[in-house]
Amino acid sequence: MLEEILKQVQQGTLSVAEAKDQLATFENLGFAKVDHHRKKRQGFPEVVYGEGKTAEQIISIITALRARNNQVMVTRISEEKAVIVQQACPEFTYHEISQILFWKKQNEAIENTQGYIAVVAAGTSDLRVAEEAAVTAEILGSKVHRIYDVGVAGIHRLLNHAEEIQNATVSVVVAGMEGALPSVVGGLVSHPVIAVPTSVGYGANFNGLSALLTMLNSCASGISVVNIDNGFGGGYNAVLIHQLAQKGERNEDTLF
Repeated sequence: MLEEILKQVQQGTLSVAEAKDQLATFENLGFAKVDHHRKKRQGFPEVVYGEGKTAEQIISIITALRARNNQVMVTRISEEKAVIVQQACPEFTYHEISQILFWKKQNEAIENTQGYIAVVAAGTSDLRVAEEAAVTAEILGSKVHRIYDVGVAGIHRLLNHAEEIQNATVSVVVAGMEGALPSVVGGLVSHPVIAVPTSVGYGANFNGLSALLTMLNSCASGISVVNIDNGFGGGYNAVLIHQLAQKGERNEDTLF
């Protein structure tokens, strides 16, 4: 990238000021420093956490991100706030259940076309968190299979989808109440399981703490746990695993 920018400066097609702007690692908006270098370091652009930010602040941030990226995503943004943002940025789409606002360049190709991520949810009450994981993974370029309402209270529902889950590259398993579902799935599959506890449950659930502790204490191997209600973290990590798996498959193909 640096060589290309220097070449353009030498040819006169890019001014020194424009070159400096392209090489800047972040953009200072005063109330926020937009990380334009995130994609180069981590593979994906900076994702905006919408909760706690005003609509006006979000508009400024996503405008800066959109100028340099092919996709922009805002998580945890209420419908009321999203409506205000969409009035200024009508090209953005709002997903109501996941509370994600996003924009993606129309001609951007989906990179992770091989395989899929299974997003498994215990109950309908867990769908907000499950959809945050699923929509995140889809925006970042992975194919997702949704397997919902398959909690342990009716385990036959889960077993009916066992083969579909086993064939996934990685599973994101979302559950509240006692949080037992990831352990059951973990005992059925040979791939990584990302457990996401939710705050769904009665008083002794302690707003998701009991589900979190159950998942952390799982006796099934291959389970990692993200924070309570962190569907985004589960979906993001699943995409990273999915990408690594595909790189491994491509490398194996080149050996023979």
